[in-house]
Amino acid sequence: MLFFTKKSSYLKDLIPSNYTDIHSHLLPGIDDGATDSDHSITLITELKNLGFSNFITTPHVMEHVWENTKEKIESTLLTTQKSLTANGINNSFKAAAEYMLDEKFRKLFQEEQLLTLKDNYVLVEMSYLSAPLQLYNIIFDLQVAGYKPILAHPERYNFYHSNTKEYTKLKHAGCLFQMNLLSAVGYYGPMVAKTADYLLKNNLINFVGSDVHHLKHIESFDKKIVLKNTDAFKDVFQNNNFFTP
Repeated sequence: MLFFTKKSSYLKDLIPSNYTDIHSHLLPGIDDGATDSDHSITLITELKNLGFSNFITTPHVMEHVWENTKEKIESTLLTTQKSLTANGINNSFKAAAEYMLDEKFRKLFQEEQLLTLKDNYVLVEMSYLSAPLQLYNIIFDLQVAGYKPILAHPERYNFYHSNTKEYTKLKHAGCLFQMNLLSAVGYYGPMVAKTADYLLKNNLINFVGSDVHHLKHIESFDKKIVLKNTDAFKDVFQNNNFFTP
């Protein structure tokens, strides 16, 4: 009897046509992503070469670390859009933000309008050390304020790896989930890839995003997928069409 091993796919081969990326750090000098305008152009050009068509970049908004304001992000976006046009890059390029779930964030969304991916969909994240004590209260208040939270890279929160029931609790609380593309190739380690597989298997992932900060991230698109649930991973890409302009 002959046994055939299924050939592993490379991440770069899975990017669908007209793909809209909803998580990246491509605005220059504003967080831990692109360092300057030339770096932005290089990263965006490389992503275009991989098949990315539309971009909603999401700089960090994090107290005491990246104190970005709506005005600063929008100003940097305008300058970057002009630079892209001058360099012959005419892809749709917009900006939202990746907000840290903390008490300052609660005050922010109660006092002013957030930068959203589309309509009232807002990208949020947690510390990698632990979930905030008031996590579910913040999520509840965010929805009362009229927003729909999309939790960035849930597979990367190590404190949930041995407590996967918490993911279901978060979903029931109203969170949508965005998985990082590089989790599929083991970039962040085997436990993150294993958790991503679990989330895909249980249909808990809603969207995907590159979370690209630098060229090392882009180089990892040349790696093979390590997931078991590759078909589910491929299917999730299509959900990003919701954000396509």
